[in-house]
Amino acid sequence: MKLPKTYGYLKKDLDSIEKALYRSIQAEHPILREASTELVKAGGKRIRPIFVLLSSQLGDFHLEKVLKLAVSLELIHMATLVHDDVIDDATLRRGKPTIKHQYGNRVAIYTGDYLLARALEEVTSIKDPRLHQILSKAMVEVCIGEIEQMKDKFNIDQSIRNYLRRIKRKTALLIAISCQLGGLVAGLPKEHTNQLYRYGYYVGMSFQIIDDILDFTSTAKELGKPVGNDLIQGNITLPVLFAMEDRAFTERLQQAFQQKEMEKSEINELLTMLKRTNAIEKSYEWSNRYLQKALTSLANLPDEKAKQILKDIALYIGKRKY
Repeated sequence: MKLPKTYGYLKKDLDSIEKALYRSIQAEHPILREASTELVKAGGKRIRPIFVLLSSQLGDFHLEKVLKLAVSLELIHMATLVHDDVIDDATLRRGKPTIKHQYGNRVAIYTGDYLLARALEEVTSIKDPRLHQILSKAMVEVCIGEIEQMKDKFNIDQSIRNYLRRIKRKTALLIAISCQLGGLVAGLPKEHTNQLYRYGYYVGMSFQIIDDILDFTSTAKELGKPVGNDLIQGNITLPVLFAMEDRAFTERLQQAFQQKEMEKSEINELLTMLKRTNAIEKSYEWSNRYLQKALTSLANLPDEKAKQILKDIALYIGKRKY
C-alpha cells in the first residue's frame, strides 16, 4: 500500500519485512523459486505486514517476531491469490501474467502449497500456542470462504448476509488476525488484542467493499485486470446486490449469467445500467460505516504514534482509488 509521506518512519521496518519475504521463498527447486520470486516482485499493498507492524508497536516491540509473523501472513495471502487465479482461470494479476498463466495449473497449485508450507514453517519459530491456534482456525475459515465463493458463482439468488460472510472469510479475517497477533507478540493484554481484532475486521470489511466498488469505477490500468472482472467471474458483490433492486438490471444480469461467458458488449451494458442506479453510493455508505466502527475500536488502546497511523490508514482506505 502506498503510504502517505508522514508514515516515512515505517520504511526501514517495511524494507526488513520485504527482504525477509524474499529470503523465505527461496526454494531449492528452480521452478518453485522462480514462480515464488515473481509473485513477490509483482508487489502488492502489503497491508497485512503493515498491520502486524503497527499493532506490535503498541506494546513490547520485537522486530524478529514481527518479521516472522508478517512474512507468514503475507505468504498465506499470496498462496490464496495463486489458488484463486487457478479457480478463476485468471491471466492477469496486478497487471502482470499470473503464475497459472505462465506455468500452468499444476505448477500454480504446487506454488501455492509451497507458500503455505513456508508460512507455517516461519510462524512455528514463535513459541506461542495461542498464535498457532488463531492462525490455523483462520486458515480453515479462509478455505471455507473459497468453497462458498465457488458455490455461489453465477447465482443471483444471494443476500447481503451471504456477501458479508464471504468477504469476512476472503479478506477481513486475515487483516483482523494480523492486528490481533501483532498485539499478541508484543505482549498486549487480551482486551487490547480483541480491540485490535475488531479494528482489523472492520477495516478489512471496508477494504473489500471498496475493492468491489473500484471493480466498476476504476480503469483496467489501475486495477491490473479488466473492469467488471467480478461480473465476468460470476461473483455477486455489494454494488451488484444493490443494483439488483432495479428489476431491469436483475433481468439483464440473469440473461448474461445463463451464458457463463459474457461478451464485452454485455459487460459494458451491465456496467452502464449499474451506474444508473444508486448502488455505488450505497456501497460507499456501508464502507464508511465499517470505517467508523474501526475508528471507535481504537479508542481504549495506548496512545502511541502507531495508534494515530492506524486511524490514518482507515481513513486512507476509505478514499483510495486503486
